[in-house]
This record gives sequence, structure tokens and C-alpha cells, in this order.
Amino acid sequence: MNLIRRLLATSLLAAIGFAHGQHPVVHAEVLGTDAQRLQRFYAELFGWKVTLNPIGYGYVPVAPQPPVALTGGIGPGLRPQVIFYVKVDDPAAVLEKAAALGGRIVMAPVDVPGGITFARFADPEGNVIGIVRRQN
Repeated sequence: MNLIRRLLATSLLAAIGFAHGQHPVVHAEVLGTDAQRLQRFYAELFGWKVTLNPIGYGYVPVAPQPPVALTGGIGPGLRPQVIFYVKVDDPAAVLEKAAALGGRIVMAPVDVPGGITFARFADPEGNVIGIVRRQN
């Protein structure tokens, strides 16, 4: 269990999971110098529908629907960072697709206790994003 806490320690979703009450996290962003490229990348990779506002900022609905649960933790890491994780069925296939779309594999799939497999990639702008296969 300690390993899982450490692995999820820097996750934005982790912060959301513990931010109950008066100050919950209500918005997450993926930013870069080429917003249109990032919007295309994530739309193609995950099938996300990106809705542009008048200044070109792309909104994406990210709130999980039941029975998917939002989880996470806050803890030690090798360096300061925030990572959010996207639930997928096949982390290896998503890593391959991310690389084909111009991303870079940062961490190959890792199996941890509890039936969880996670991995990480960097998008074309260098933002590190996690992907996870889990029960809910």
C-alpha cells in the first residue's frame, strides 16, 4: 500500500481526492505553447471532445461518472510535480498511440498490488500525463 501511495503522490487527481470541503479542486489544465496541437493530440489519443471558447481555449469534460472513482494521494516524489491519470483499458496500447501522435513514453506500464497498472507519457509539449488501468 505504501508503494501505491508513493506512486500516486504527485497526482493532481490525488489532490482532488483529498480536497473535500471548503476548497475542492474544480479545474485542471494541460498547457503548452501550441494549444491547437495539444487539443488535437488529446482528442485523437483519448477521444476527448474539445469545445473551443472565443479565444481558442479548449474545454474538456473530465469529471468521472459513477462507478469510476476519483482517488489519489499527496506525498514524496523525486521532484516537485503534479500528474493526473486517465483511466484506460490497455496502457501499453495507449503509450504506443501517444508516441505515434508525437508524444514520448516516460514510464512503461507497471503493475502494482490491487490489480492496478499505470504508465506515463509526455505529450508533444512535454507535459507528463499518467494512464491507469484499474477496477473503478
